Amino acid sequence: MAMVEYTLDENIAIITMNNGENRFNPDFLAAFLDVLDEVEKKTDARTLVVTSSDKKIFSNGIDLDWLVPVIKKEDITAAKDFFYLMNELFRKTLMCPMLTVAAISGHAFAGGAIWSCAFDFRLMRSDRGFFCFPEVDLGIPFLPGMLALLKKAIPMYKMEEMTYTGSRLTAQECEKHHIITKACHIDDLMNEALGFAKQMNKKREIVNEFKARLYRDILHAIDVEDKPYIESGKFNIS
Repeated sequence: MAMVEYTLDENIAIITMNNGENRFNPDFLAAFLDVLDEVEKKTDARTLVVTSSDKKIFSNGIDLDWLVPVIKKEDITAAKDFFYLMNELFRKTLMCPMLTVAAISGHAFAGGAIWSCAFDFRLMRSDRGFFCFPEVDLGIPFLPGMLALLKKAIPMYKMEEMTYTGSRLTAQECEKHHIITKACHIDDLMNEALGFAKQMNKKREIVNEFKARLYRDILHAIDVEDKPYIESGKFNIS
């Protein structure tokens, strides 16, 4: 089974992540970006649904088991390359020329939750799993691009609370605060996500143009404002 794979259902491309916790490391990021490129360039899909084959975890974000040893070895080049690659994941998800739906099959923590904010819509299983930013307890500050993504998807009052407290939200709480479109039982999640996606049969050209105009400030944060933090080589991760 491939780390990341896709299938087609009429005009919907369904990307499934098969790497357990789907943590971000160079191999996973490269695999996902390769599949996303193939969907964009080799299919006529108009909507993208992304989910995990793991029924407990959607994504737990950065693979600290990989990154911490790299930083401790002071391999700054590898660390910087990783953060730029992660930003490419955020950027390409945000600017995908299709409407995108994250079918959150379980926990979305840290970078995984941040990444889900780059999608246009989010549905989440209601019977298990939390949505959480634990960085405040880990001592890891957000990059400007990450904060811009959070502001896109989460009301400011709730974003501040989640950022400062590291509180865990259930799917029902996420729905209440309009972070996700719908909370669904795991048995219904993909049917709900696909049914929702089938209503979004929009032309790529207009979706692409809307995103270019809507997300200009987020792109600036990812492409420009993040750069001095990454180039400094000072990563607050231990």
